[in-house]
Amino acid sequence: MQRLAVVTATAIVAISALALTHPLYSASPTPPATQSSIPPGMEVATFAGGCFWSMEYAFDKAPGVKQTVSGFMGGTTPNPTYAQVSHGNTGHAESVQVTFDPKVISYPQLVDYYWHNVDLLDSGGQFCDRGDEYRPVIFVGTPEQRRAAEQSKAELDASHRFSTPIAVAIADAGAFTPAEDYHQNFHNTNTAHYKRYRAGCGHDRRLKELWGSQADTAAH
Repeated sequence: MQRLAVVTATAIVAISALALTHPLYSASPTPPATQSSIPPGMEVATFAGGCFWSMEYAFDKAPGVKQTVSGFMGGTTPNPTYAQVSHGNTGHAESVQVTFDPKVISYPQLVDYYWHNVDLLDSGGQFCDRGDEYRPVIFVGTPEQRRAAEQSKAELDASHRFSTPIAVAIADAGAFTPAEDYHQNFHNTNTAHYKRYRAGCGHDRRLKELWGSQADTAAH
């Protein structure tokens, strides 16, 4: 399924053209962090929350985050492309890999930041983006991350802030495949386009419905 269900057919054609002609397009996308490439003292977390443009946009603003990479996790097709994942049959979710400084922001704080940037009650996609590839998932890479994510989710459910249970899955992290370069840092390389997409998709409106004055929309 392609994102931007709310835009016109002309705009969709323009997006397809961008994918092929954008100067950042490359067959060699930004490499993901590996244990050998993580800077000393840094840690890595992976989150899926719909469009990875928006996940990058959100986490780039979090204190202590050193790098974000858009990509795919949770599927079975090796090294999938965006086109393959968009058809919804690889099992992957659009994800963002976050390299962060735990001395500045802890993993539990990062999870809390995630809750405030997704529709945590919607398991069938996010905002206007529908389909399995847009499902929300916290991909945990260590037993400590799993415990922290599960505790945070349980506490949020126990608070009864929402009338329905949290719909976000918590799953073991698997292979992470970075998306093509033209997707990376999209909110900066194509700012006007991203703003139109975000407004049309209803991100901030829905976050305000969920969180009220605590909605993480002011920074956007």
